[in-house]
Amino acid sequence: MPNVRSRVVKSPRRLASRVADKAENGERSLKIGEAARTLEVEAYVLRFWETQFPFLRPRHANSSHRMYEAKDLELLRLVKRLLHVEGYTIAGAKKHIRETGLERLCGAGAKNASSNAGHASHSDREPLPGKNAQRVIGEIRDDLKALRKMLE
Repeated sequence: MPNVRSRVVKSPRRLASRVADKAENGERSLKIGEAARTLEVEAYVLRFWETQFPFLRPRHANSSHRMYEAKDLELLRLVKRLLHVEGYTIAGAKKHIRETGLERLCGAGAKNASSNAGHASHSDREPLPGKNAQRVIGEIRDDLKALRKMLE
């Protein structure tokens, strides 16, 4: 039997983490697939978020590939936290960002991560169901009222 060298298969999650670390340290930019794996979302989700949030504008390489820098990943993490963890709708997240300010929200996320090392930050915990549900229902009600007004 021929001597076959076995390949060590690396975990996609570990590889994505290492790639993200390099991007955040300024060593390299990430293509959309690498950024998506780092954030644990699909690439089409990042493209969609770019259409909804004007501050998400990664640079494009000469080959027209999206290239995500560390600051882009920070903004994408903010959007993911607002939509997936805190339960905002797209409209609600836009409003929250507009009212609170992008810099302040990004600073708050970094502050929570550094001050609570080893502990789950607010963004890592599940949102409070009662308050979150009431806010989401209120946003849906407002959206439905606006749609009804448009149809009349």
